[in-house]
Amino acid sequence: MSVIHRRKTPVVHIGHLSLGHGDPVRIQSMTDTPTADVQATLAQTRELIAAGCELVRWTINDDGAAKGAVEAIRSLRAEGITTPIIGDFHFNGHVLLKNNPKTAGLLDKYRINPGNVGRGRLHDDNFSQIIKIAIDNGKAVRIGVNWGSLDQELLTELMDINARSSAPKDFSEVTREAMVQSALRSAEYALKLGLSRQKLVLSVKMSGLQDMVAVYERLARQCDLALHLGLTEAGGDLKGAVSSSAALSILLQQGIGDTIRVSLTPQPNVPRSREVEVCKELLQSLGLRYFSPSVTSCPGCGRTSSDYFQYLARDINAYIKLKMPLWQKQYPGIEEMKIAVMGCVVNGPGESRHAHIGISLPGASEVPIAPVYMDGKEYKTLKGGHIKEEFIEILETYIKNRYS
Repeated sequence: MSVIHRRKTPVVHIGHLSLGHGDPVRIQSMTDTPTADVQATLAQTRELIAAGCELVRWTINDDGAAKGAVEAIRSLRAEGITTPIIGDFHFNGHVLLKNNPKTAGLLDKYRINPGNVGRGRLHDDNFSQIIKIAIDNGKAVRIGVNWGSLDQELLTELMDINARSSAPKDFSEVTREAMVQSALRSAEYALKLGLSRQKLVLSVKMSGLQDMVAVYERLARQCDLALHLGLTEAGGDLKGAVSSSAALSILLQQGIGDTIRVSLTPQPNVPRSREVEVCKELLQSLGLRYFSPSVTSCPGCGRTSSDYFQYLARDINAYIKLKMPLWQKQYPGIEEMKIAVMGCVVNGPGESRHAHIGISLPGASEVPIAPVYMDGKEYKTLKGGHIKEEFIEILETYIKNRYS
C-alpha cells in the first residue's frame, strides 16, 4: 500500500489543537445560525463536535454576534468542551475586534478575507489592525481568499500586466494567479507585522474543481505555510459531497492540506453534521485517518437473487455506529478494523479473507450457506434464519479477543 507523504509545514497552534506536518488532517465545519442566537449556535456547534468536527467557525458580522460569541464560548468551556472556535470576519472585522476585546480574547482563531477588508490604503490599515489584535491575543489567523470576493485591485493590476505581455494569458489563468498572489502577499504582510508562522493558515477557495486544484497546487509550491482546503459553493447533497471529495482527494493524495471542510448547501431535514461525516469518510477512504471499522460490501448483480446481503450490510453498519462510543473506549485500534459483507461466491470469499472478519452470503443457484472468515481463514459456516444474530455474536467475540 502506497503511503501519502504530507507536505512539510510549520505546526500551527489553535487553542489546544495543533495542525500541520506531523498532525492529522483536521476536520472543520461552520455553523449557519446567527451567532447572536446563542442557544441555536450552541446546539449546532455541539452537533458538529459530536459528529467529529475539530474546529468550528462562527459568523461574526456585528456587535450582537460578537457578544453572542462570548456567551457561547463561555458556555462551551464550562461544559468542558475545548474545541477551537474560529471567528469569520468580513468587511468590519477590524472594528468588531477592537470594540469587543472579550470576543478577541476568547476566539481561538480569526478568519480574514483579504478581498473584504477595504480598498486602497484602508485595505492595509484594516488588515494590519486585525493582525495586531491577533498578535496581542496570541491567536491564529487564516487568510482565506475566495474567488467570489477576490481583491479587485490586485486582479486589475495583474490584468493590466497581462495585457502588456507579448503572450497574454486567458482570464481564468490570470484569476488563478490573482488568487495565489492575494494569499502570498497577505501572508507576507502578516509575517512582516510580526505574526508567527506557527499562527498562520492560508486558503484559496474556488468553486470550479480544476481551478481549485490548480491554485492550491501552485500555492503549495510557492510557500510552506499550513493550508486549509475547501471547494467553495460546492452545492448540496450528492453533488456537493462528490465534487468536494473529488477536489480534496486530488490534493490530499499529493500530501497537500492540513485542514479540510466540505461545504454543503443545507438540505431540508439533513443535519449540518453531514459535512463532517463526508470529511471523515473521505479521510478514511484515503487511509489518512480512521474513525470507525470499515465495511466492504458488494453492489449486487444477477447472481444475488436475495437482497439479504443488502440488509445485513446496512444492519452491520448501524450496529457499528451504535457501538462505537463504547468500543472506542474499550478497544484501542478498532477504528482500523475491516469487515466484509458479500453477496455471492464470486468475490465473497476473497474479500472476506482480505478483511479481519467477513461473511460470504449465497448467491443465485449457490448452496444456502454463509461461510465466515477470520484473519484470512474460514472459521465457521452459518445457515438458517439467524445468520445476522450469529454473525454479530461472532463479531463481538472477535473484537474482544483481538483488541482487549
